[in-house]
Amino acid sequence: MTARNEIRHLAEAVDSVFDQDYPGPLEVVVAIGPSTDGTEALAQQLAARYSGRLRVLSNPTGRTPAGLNIAIGAASSESTVIVRTDGHANLPRDYVSNAVEVMQRTGAANVGGMMIPEGTTPFEAAVARAMSEKIGMGSATFHVGGAEGPADTVYLGVFDRAILDKTGGFDEHFTRAQDWELNHRIRGLGATVWFDPRLQVSYRPRASARTLATQFHGSGIWRWQIIRAYPETVSVRYLAAPTATLAIGAAAAVLVLDAAVIHSGALAVVAAAVPAGYIAVIVAGAALTRRGLDARTSALYPVALATMHLSWGFGFLRAAFGDGLRALRDRLKPRRVPSESPR
Repeated sequence: MTARNEIRHLAEAVDSVFDQDYPGPLEVVVAIGPSTDGTEALAQQLAARYSGRLRVLSNPTGRTPAGLNIAIGAASSESTVIVRTDGHANLPRDYVSNAVEVMQRTGAANVGGMMIPEGTTPFEAAVARAMSEKIGMGSATFHVGGAEGPADTVYLGVFDRAILDKTGGFDEHFTRAQDWELNHRIRGLGATVWFDPRLQVSYRPRASARTLATQFHGSGIWRWQIIRAYPETVSVRYLAAPTATLAIGAAAAVLVLDAAVIHSGALAVVAAAVPAGYIAVIVAGAALTRRGLDARTSALYPVALATMHLSWGFGFLRAAFGDGLRALRDRLKPRRVPSESPR
């Protein structure tokens, strides 16, 4: 487990591990990143409560893949199965036993299931619904569900220790999407990543539009990094949000230019149709998938969707354009011709 500024949810996350019905021995290793809310002190209290079965380590960088590798490296050499969880997750009581059974039955190197977001405030509930619908997250099975079987990636993951040793664990370059990247390498070795929708893990969504935007902006940046490293993995799903963000940004620029210089009513109407069309799609999609939400949560639902889409798209575009500009600068930079040495 990794945790950073998780004082709100850490105790619940740890308790859910020690409440497992798995018949074999369990140990928990939590790598704590630099925190300002008392997370490390709480982790030490939990370690004392669980009498040595919980070990607390320092993750100085605070980066998730580094923390995961620290925790995996510190796990007992007798541990043949590594279960990943985090300070936002709440494991159901039969999670580990079911995952181990699936691993034994299928021979998979990594087994996982679905992230089930659960909000306690209206905004968190709106985010939870947005993260569980195709209009919010696309067709990823670990978000929206699907049939049991081989998958590109899964939420969290229950790993055969041998595959982590073989791959070298998580690539610490990838601050985000490190799970997808590791699963890509696992599949590249001919091993199987297995999705089972029965493995459902509760997840606490971000509590404000600002923190949600920060989360998805970072996810967009690192999805571009994944595509740059593995260009063959690009898909319509990953390009949808950047395309919408780029179109809305271009339309906004045209509207500003028209108001200041061009003064063409027809051009303004055409440009305004782009953000208006996006808003219409979001509002209609939210109306079709708002089942069971109260009035306040329903009102916040389109806000959560737009925040996720546009923050993710902006992060992706920012990273892509940044790399493009750096590459162009390097190409235009004068090359120094080495002078001939005197004879």
